[in-house]
Amino acid sequence: METKSIKLSIVTPYGEIFNDNIKSVNLPGVEGEFGILPGHCDFLSLLKVGVIEIDREDGKKELVAINWGYAEISSTKVDILANGAVCINGDNDSDISKALNNAKLLLEEATSDKIAISSVLSKIETSAKQML
Repeated sequence: METKSIKLSIVTPYGEIFNDNIKSVNLPGVEGEFGILPGHCDFLSLLKVGVIEIDREDGKKELVAINWGYAEISSTKVDILANGAVCINGDNDSDISKALNNAKLLLEEATSDKIAISSVLSKIETSAKQML
């Protein structure tokens, strides 16, 4: 029987950021971005500064900015241990604006690469506008 969802867990040293069943997730791997669907092969990956894009079962998208971390992938679950993470969601511009500012601070602490920071922030802002 084919599984239609996958369990995603995102944890930081400060606690759990996300824990739910999802349709798919895109991760910022050190070798490039990659997507995970139910039934994916097992592997471990180092994650770099970037955005985790979550496609929820209800069709909504959610974003999580991370500074770096590790992902353990299996056919039924994805466990992410991130050093720092900021969830980008909210029902209004004010909530999303606060989350974007927090994400910018997190990314600036993680790297001095202004191009990488600009790229990630641009991706977050574009996706956040579509979420509203």
